[in-house]
Amino acid sequence: MPSKETARLSSKFQISIPKAVRAARDWKAGQEFAFIPKGEGVLLVPVPKVGDLAGLAKGANPEGYRDRSDRY
Repeated sequence: MPSKETARLSSKFQISIPKAVRAARDWKAGQEFAFIPKGEGVLLVPVPKVGDLAGLAKGANPEGYRDRSDRY
């Protein structure tokens, strides 16, 4: 993927993601994204499907876990 790809914001406030970026990330039509403000820019991050998160915390040890109720 080239180091610099650009896109223009349309009058309907839409941006087309360049083909090289979509192909490099294997992004598909209909995929959901989150926009995360970062300084003067924005991160575009794909939102994972629930099924993709299965087993993510496998082997995690809940011992010593602190939740919000036991914080100062």
